[in-house]
Amino acid sequence: MQLTRETAERLTAGVSHLVRTVKHLGHRVAADLYGDLPSFGWAILVPLEQGGEQRCSALADRVGVDVSVTSRQVAALERAGYVQRRPDPLDGRASLISVSADGVAALGRTRDARSQWVADALSDWTEDEARQFTALLEKFAAGLDRAGRQRPPPSPVAVPPTPRTPFPAPRHQENRR
Repeated sequence: MQLTRETAERLTAGVSHLVRTVKHLGHRVAADLYGDLPSFGWAILVPLEQGGEQRCSALADRVGVDVSVTSRQVAALERAGYVQRRPDPLDGRASLISVSADGVAALGRTRDARSQWVADALSDWTEDEARQFTALLEKFAAGLDRAGRQRPPPSPVAVPPTPRTPFPAPRHQENRR
């Protein structure tokens, strides 16, 4: 489907406004939305809750970040009591990570806070409008993901060589001339 230029510009402007609003409000409402969860806690706990216990490498793939980043985040969540580890019975060198009871409780509190925030934001919408918007938003997010995966990776930017400035000769050599 080909969008008109006007529609595409309105859509990108609307998405940009949404992203700016979320970033701006995110800092102010993070404590309300996430409670004592660290900022990355939701992104790690939800895939663990949905997919069950898993290795850190599988979790990293699911979350879409490097294994080293996921490992550090899981370690922080483990120290806070939100996840637990047990040895992988198939490979004793690896461990399986799962959401702890405290993690499940934190997710529940976060879901309640997020649901209330959305309900407040949509207080003048009908249930039908909210359902239509939800369906369209999910379709849009899936389309963005699909389009992003189909795009070739960006070409490396050619950095022009830095002009080399000759260093002045040491004084003692200048005097020998």
